[in-house]
Amino acid sequence: MSFGPAARSRLTSTPSLAALTAGLLVAAYAGSARAQATCTGSASPCVNSDALWSSPGPSRFAHVSATETTNPGDLAIGVVTSYQSRPLVLRTASPGPGATGTDSYAVDNQVTANFLWQYGITQRLAFDAALPITLGQSGDGLSALSGGSGLKFTAIRDFRFGLALAIVPRERTDLETSQKRGGPGNAYALTLRLGTSAPIGDKAELASERTAVFLPSLAGDYRIGRVVVGAEVGARIRPTTDMLGARIGTQLLTAVGVGVDVLPRELLSFGLEARALANLAEQADVTRSASGLVSTPNGRYIFPAEWMLSARSAPLPSGDFTLFFGGGGGLTQDTATVPRFRFVLGVTYAPRGRDSDGDGILDRLDPCPHEPARGEPRDGCDHEKGNEARP
Repeated sequence: MSFGPAARSRLTSTPSLAALTAGLLVAAYAGSARAQATCTGSASPCVNSDALWSSPGPSRFAHVSATETTNPGDLAIGVVTSYQSRPLVLRTASPGPGATGTDSYAVDNQVTANFLWQYGITQRLAFDAALPITLGQSGDGLSALSGGSGLKFTAIRDFRFGLALAIVPRERTDLETSQKRGGPGNAYALTLRLGTSAPIGDKAELASERTAVFLPSLAGDYRIGRVVVGAEVGARIRPTTDMLGARIGTQLLTAVGVGVDVLPRELLSFGLEARALANLAEQADVTRSASGLVSTPNGRYIFPAEWMLSARSAPLPSGDFTLFFGGGGGLTQDTATVPRFRFVLGVTYAPRGRDSDGDGILDRLDPCPHEPARGEPRDGCDHEKGNEARP
């Protein structure tokens, strides 16, 4: 059996990706072991103050991960920036009956950028990677309650990586063809993600976890005409970190989104989405006493949740390039990782490898994307002329 250059390239790259993934896993858990010593106790700064973890690849929503994977052998790149206001507020109760507590803005304003990559390994499998950084922030950190200084202006956040496996893969055709065909891969798709984080970020700046976080999730979407409905369930599995009563541990993730194409071919779409994280760790009350701060479990659980209204555009016929803008805020009154409001701006280039007529010529290179390259030209469509024009 012989393989073409593209196939040989994919076969060669697969062991390299496996070695890279293994190395990242070793680094992640080595970093976890080093972090344990500095992240224990009741005043740990080792939490991630930004709960929006953007998904690499050709995404439709901000909070719901993509079901479509990048074309095999191609690399998708993207940048998603986010501004959030007061995502982390610490509340301290004063001792004595009728006493009122005080609020400290651990993070007051924050601008982050997520640099995203996805490499298509096969038609169903892709490798995901995300490197978030803090471009600018202000806030007290833990200084108001435990002493010290406020947050630094910039910070490195935890690196995330993993695999995306399309259980019901999205067919690599344009929207018009998918709607005509219907069924699995056209009307609906389903993708499993298995990821983890490497705790390499700046822990003192509320930008890194205590350990690596395991990130399994299952995302699906369904298209009816110009309407797309997406949903995702998953978890962020981690040990509990106590940050002055705000206890962040394993969280169960649920996200839903609805999008409507206002203009054909996804030239302009609007969306409404929401995400909730059910935090399994019991919260605590922190009080000031003569001996210092005292943390007492209070039987309360938090469910950080956000909503977002967005606009999205895919200006190229191939759908490979997308622009996204959205804004929203908190759905719950929880003070840990729920911003007052948030704005998101994203740019993504993700080669989808669409070949609507199945003739082996990608739509973006095909002068007749809906007519196979055989037989006589119809409707003024000339494949041979198109082939001569291509380099």
